[in-house]
Amino acid sequence: MDQAASAVDFLQRCARGEVAAAFARHIAEGFVHHNRHFAHDREALLRAMEAAAAAEPGNALEVRQVLADGDRVAVFSRLRRAASGPDMAVAHLLRFEGGRIVELWDLAQPVPADAANALGMF
Repeated sequence: MDQAASAVDFLQRCARGEVAAAFARHIAEGFVHHNRHFAHDREALLRAMEAAAAAEPGNALEVRQVLADGDRVAVFSRLRRAASGPDMAVAHLLRFEGGRIVELWDLAQPVPADAANALGMF
């Protein structure tokens, strides 16, 4: 599986609630992430994502665009929330080493019901 496919598989599995399986398949032991809400280590993000999946099951990630260059993959998606709240527009940037994700950045914002831009978020 190439890096772009691995990035998409990881993110979609997590969105569906298959967090532990996604981490086992794609995340390196020394993984770090950059998110202001959680500690930076692998276990902290794994626990946070599992809690989110349990609190809000049935989500789906619709990938809109994937860009890959060297050891980096950017994934732009719409997170369809099944339970509550607006859908989210999400950008993930992942860095790979040895075929596994070693670093992750993510940015998200709510998709508004009505937008001044006729093209919307996507």
